[in-house]
Amino acid sequence: MKHTYILENLNCAHCAGKIEQAIAETDGYENVSFNFATKQLRFASKKDDTLEEIQAICDSIEDGVTVKDEAEHDHDHGEESSRTERILLIIGLVFGAAALVLHLFFESAVSNYVILGLSLAATLLAGWKVFVKGLKNLLKFRIEETVLMTIAVIAAFILGEYVEGAMVTLLFTVGELIEDYAVDSSRRDIEKLSSLRPDTAVIYADGKEAEVAAESVAIGSTVLVKPHARIPLDGIIIEGTSSIDNAALTGESLPVSVKQGDEVLSGGVNGDSLLKIRTTKAAGDSTAARILQIVENAAARKGQSEKLISRFAAVYTPIVVGLAFLIALLPPLFGLGSFPQWIYNALVVLVASCPCAIVISVPLAYFAGIGAASRQGMLIKGGKYLEALAKADSFVFDKTGTLTTGKLAVNKVVSLSRYAEDEILSLAAAAEQYSSHPIAAAIRGKAKQGNYGLSGFSEIAGKGTSAQWNGKTLQCGSSKLVGGSLPDSVKDCNVFLVCDGKLIGAVQVSDTVRKESRGVLKALKDLGAKRTMMLTGDGKHTAERVAAEVGADEYQAELLPEDKLSAVQSLGGTVCFVGDGINDAPVLAASGCGVAMGLGSDAAIEAADAVLSAGTLHALPSTVKTARRTMRTIRTNIAFALAVKAAVIILACCGLAAIWISVIADTGVCVICVLYTARLLRAK
Repeated sequence: MKHTYILENLNCAHCAGKIEQAIAETDGYENVSFNFATKQLRFASKKDDTLEEIQAICDSIEDGVTVKDEAEHDHDHGEESSRTERILLIIGLVFGAAALVLHLFFESAVSNYVILGLSLAATLLAGWKVFVKGLKNLLKFRIEETVLMTIAVIAAFILGEYVEGAMVTLLFTVGELIEDYAVDSSRRDIEKLSSLRPDTAVIYADGKEAEVAAESVAIGSTVLVKPHARIPLDGIIIEGTSSIDNAALTGESLPVSVKQGDEVLSGGVNGDSLLKIRTTKAAGDSTAARILQIVENAAARKGQSEKLISRFAAVYTPIVVGLAFLIALLPPLFGLGSFPQWIYNALVVLVASCPCAIVISVPLAYFAGIGAASRQGMLIKGGKYLEALAKADSFVFDKTGTLTTGKLAVNKVVSLSRYAEDEILSLAAAAEQYSSHPIAAAIRGKAKQGNYGLSGFSEIAGKGTSAQWNGKTLQCGSSKLVGGSLPDSVKDCNVFLVCDGKLIGAVQVSDTVRKESRGVLKALKDLGAKRTMMLTGDGKHTAERVAAEVGADEYQAELLPEDKLSAVQSLGGTVCFVGDGINDAPVLAASGCGVAMGLGSDAAIEAADAVLSAGTLHALPSTVKTARRTMRTIRTNIAFALAVKAAVIILACCGLAAIWISVIADTGVCVICVLYTARLLRAK
């Protein structure tokens, strides 16, 4: 069974990683992933009751974490600080300020006792939770930031640096408060995605309305969607006309007009009119639910940077603790100063070295980038695919249904006789009037209807149709009907009209190129793509025409599905393949980042690494930019955090850094990295 729990009150990303690892290493748990951004823990287990065991694992690593079933989670955000804690912090700030003023301007034998009292009061009022947690972790031999802070503050008081101990505690607590606020703010933005899926629906039966849980609505039920309400389930309109805003689903800014018989997707916002909809999917299979599942499950597919940071954090803290121990011990032994002086410097190193800034900001950046991409119209299934999209230097497209609409239309008519082009088209339509082939339907739809008195209709297997016309035999179909070579003017045509064995005209029927295709390929080239390529099973002439129309650098024609796979695998670098059909599934799975068109083919969506939810190419360039921006943000955060920490550690080794500077290097840098990452959530 698959389980989803919410880990409330868990604001330490390092601890979250330890919890995830501990559960994954416990027998009976598989596919364990924890998303720090949404606090969701997901895993598969054959065990019936897992909540108590998960709670026990959390308690052994991080005190105060509450494990709740997802259905019981109320999305409350009251974790930043209780009202009492904020009051105690304010009082502590007042006492700390008073101690600092006395220390700077009124220091004396008497005032030293007052300074000690004020500093101790400020430290305990502001940091009691930190110290309790730090001591508990120390007893469990777990070295993390609260342990480092507790050691640093106690040592500062032992060394007589009362005011500095109080200032460090106040700075750390205020920084933690700001950090929690920044993380929770980002979480709130991410959780706005959940509004895509309404919890309730208004069903209409026997002339009565009833509001029920969306999960309980059966397929085929009639649902009322009131003006400006969100559509709860996928369905078909059976009454009413309106406009639907699908911006949250597909990134399309303009509302779409809908009428009776049109399909509508869950998550869209109704316009000004009442709609009656017959549901076609259950709540769990609806478009909004699938989008949320893709985005939420993205946490399980971690990017390389995220995996690297997890491994880095596991070895980084012990190394730094060892370094601090050497800094405190070796210089005094070699006569380079006193033990109190170097113990102080070691404390600076300990406090500054906490990896929280990186451990929090990197996974948050991945999720923020994926969330931003989903609003732009592309659903990316994980950080590893976001990385692949950012690195992609070759963009390969299937033709039919991707660069083209997949809808057949008459593009060209050629007359090789005394008949006008519109007569050739009408004769072809008359000859094909009983054919069910899509090409025949496209010809009939374009031609002017006329009465040509055809009779004796028959089908020529594998070639086309035949009929009698004014005592002559009129045939319409493929080039197999034509004896000999084709004239150059009709080599790109695929329907030929033959009268008594003589070619009198030809028609080119093909699917139409998407309006956005050329602009999208140009935008990708402007972003630095080395290659844009089109792959198709169609003939060379059709492929050449479409490739020229969309501006593709290269094309390959007459390909079977396995040929497409070979073509993609032969390309160097990271390849992004965009396709739509079931036959594209192998290529989508094999490419660096496979992108499926729309939410249509289940096979393509399952095989793909990302989905263009609107079924158009519009979102591809903007999502590539978002992916690259996300990776730049991650690299910037890592470089910035490590550079600041390295600088403080070097200064500490030279005796030039105070503990309050190390607090800024820890909590201050973390706040900056989180706020810098939050920009991604507001990407347009």
